[in-house]
Amino acid sequence: MTATRIDIFKQMLAGDPINSSILFGLAKEYEKAGQTQEMIETLERYLGIADDEGNAFGMLARAYEKASKRDKARETYQRGIQAAISHGHPSMAEEYRMIVEEF
Repeated sequence: MTATRIDIFKQMLAGDPINSSILFGLAKEYEKAGQTQEMIETLERYLGIADDEGNAFGMLARAYEKASKRDKARETYQRGIQAAISHGHPSMAEEYRMIVEEF
């Protein structure tokens, strides 16, 4: 049996469990596969160790929306706004603000 990209990322993560790049890559693969809960868990883990500039917060918020967890999505967008501002990404912050206003 051929290993999937998810399997490969999991194997890499087993050897380096706090590698934020591997965690982010695994989250992207879960996103592509439509595995929302796994994506949420992986992004939460990623955000616990990485200094994300805002992108992962948007991914996580959209996953929460997909999982019908609107309060968590709103909270995550708010965190993303702060991260985007602190890293000099005002357009990302504004995009997230506009989304939050539509809730």
